[in-house]
Amino acid sequence: MKPPPAPLLVWDGDCAFCRAWIARWRRATGDRVHYATYQEVAARFPEIPVERFRRAVHLIEPDGRVSSGAEAVYGSLALAPRGGWALALYRGFPPFAWASEAAYRRIADHRPAFTRLTGWIWGEHVVPPGERLTAWITSRLLGLVYVVAFVSLWSQLDALAGSRGILPASEFLAAARAQFGPERYLYFPTLCWLGSSDRFLHLSTVGQDFLWFQWDSLLLEAGVLALLLAPWRLWSRPASDPPPSRAGLWLTRWLLFRLMFSSAVVKLSSGDPSWRHLTALEFHYETQCLPPWTAWYAHHLPAAFQRFSALAMFAIEGIVPFFIVAPRRIRFAAAAALASLQALIVVTGNYGFFNWLALALCVPLLDDGVWPRRLRERLGGQQAGADAAAAASPAHGVRGAWPRPVTTVAAVALVALSVVPMARIFRRPAPWLAPLEALTRMVGELHLVNSYGLFAVMTTTRDEIVVEGSDDLTHWQAYEFEYKPGDPLRRPRFVAPHQPRIDWQMWFAALSDYRQERWFVLFCRRLLEGSPPVLAQLAVNPFPRAPPRYVRALVYRYHFTDAATRRRTGAWWRREYRGPYCPVLTLEGGQLRGLAGSGP
Repeated sequence: MKPPPAPLLVWDGDCAFCRAWIARWRRATGDRVHYATYQEVAARFPEIPVERFRRAVHLIEPDGRVSSGAEAVYGSLALAPRGGWALALYRGFPPFAWASEAAYRRIADHRPAFTRLTGWIWGEHVVPPGERLTAWITSRLLGLVYVVAFVSLWSQLDALAGSRGILPASEFLAAARAQFGPERYLYFPTLCWLGSSDRFLHLSTVGQDFLWFQWDSLLLEAGVLALLLAPWRLWSRPASDPPPSRAGLWLTRWLLFRLMFSSAVVKLSSGDPSWRHLTALEFHYETQCLPPWTAWYAHHLPAAFQRFSALAMFAIEGIVPFFIVAPRRIRFAAAAALASLQALIVVTGNYGFFNWLALALCVPLLDDGVWPRRLRERLGGQQAGADAAAAASPAHGVRGAWPRPVTTVAAVALVALSVVPMARIFRRPAPWLAPLEALTRMVGELHLVNSYGLFAVMTTTRDEIVVEGSDDLTHWQAYEFEYKPGDPLRRPRFVAPHQPRIDWQMWFAALSDYRQERWFVLFCRRLLEGSPPVLAQLAVNPFPRAPPRYVRALVYRYHFTDAATRRRTGAWWRREYRGPYCPVLTLEGGQLRGLAGSGP
């Protein structure tokens, strides 16, 4: 037998299953391996019976070595970049070799069935069509979410952290400067150290209590990964972009996995009986932060349906994320399930830009083959989609591509840092994580990697704070907020993707004591001062000419009305007075003073 000049994989040209997978392997190995059907080359290798060629693929190497079956497949793929692990495992771990050959024989004996299975799982794209267009779309979706998030914050920034706002950034920075000295730049990285005027805040912000939500951190982390996913160039077009870095793509998928899986684990590990007994959704729609009008209808769905919905939610958050690494169509089904959950939350809740950001993170689970052909041709021309050779080759030297050493170091660092927050969700100490925990604390303020997990404990009752003002301690008038429940007759509103942060903080304040909510006391002070930016965030200011002399806060227990009551009265809510939230507050000599509380 005369050995070939390059490794040659010989396969059965009459086998549809073989044709599909040879095309995939050819893409992976490029010209490092030659491929030919045994019908074409069997005569060149008379030492190998034709019947053996029919039964299994054969890899014939330049040194005369011949392997067949699973070993031949692993041997050819070992010549692809980073493809040698399977061959090493085959040769170094006999049980793996035995299982591989058994699986190969099973497939070879049932090729028609596995051809159909391949079609069901991979569709028409057994050869990966690439992700350049998908990465391009993902980057723009993330950019759109960033625009929404910044515009939403911009409209509230003066009220939150301006000089006449609730928590002025200048005071916060002065306190940080006095307490931490030069280390303040490490603990509080912000451009506001260059200036903290109201105008400068619209470029950068120190939001304190108003910017602690998980989706604020998620937005920052997704933004860092978007830098790795997008090409390193000023103008980006799918037709000319290099393939997205594999590190950027998989880090984005890893972020989605952590977000979803953590949300399931924290619910179970918290010990909350409403999650354990699948009754949490019987409370959720009524007690969530800012329910829209659709939540009224969702709240009145049958209890059996609520329990089924909770079970489905656990399946989507806790099981489906593992299919992120599954073959193509299974991965698409996982993306559809995750996106469907987010869509259902969108139509029954107001969670700012969070759900839209989560939807954008589902897009990298797709590939270019899923987009309509017309869109691919319009945006990418002839290169949109596969571009197999470029996708299979290293990115070194490709214009606009991130150098592989950069993406590799970034991937290793970010995955290592993410181990700590992932371990924390199980609520068990892990001493071996101590070095990583120290590193995580060092870079924590940059929000490169964050902890996630929403609704660990379900709130089962809804208390609302009603803020009122008076000039005589006898006649009180209520400040009406734009979005949070107040007047029981007012229909709950949709507000997402905008996040009214004062309204949100009022929900959390009702779960706590006012002495632990420093921002709330300062909010009341701004009402007594008549602060224009703060009053602009409210729907109704009952004192348009001059601020009141006194402000008080009362707590009411809110419930959705039943269908009969709403038909009769038009009210969406019913409420019961629970008591004062804090003392009556007034300003004396520029100082805030508390008086004895009073009821309605």
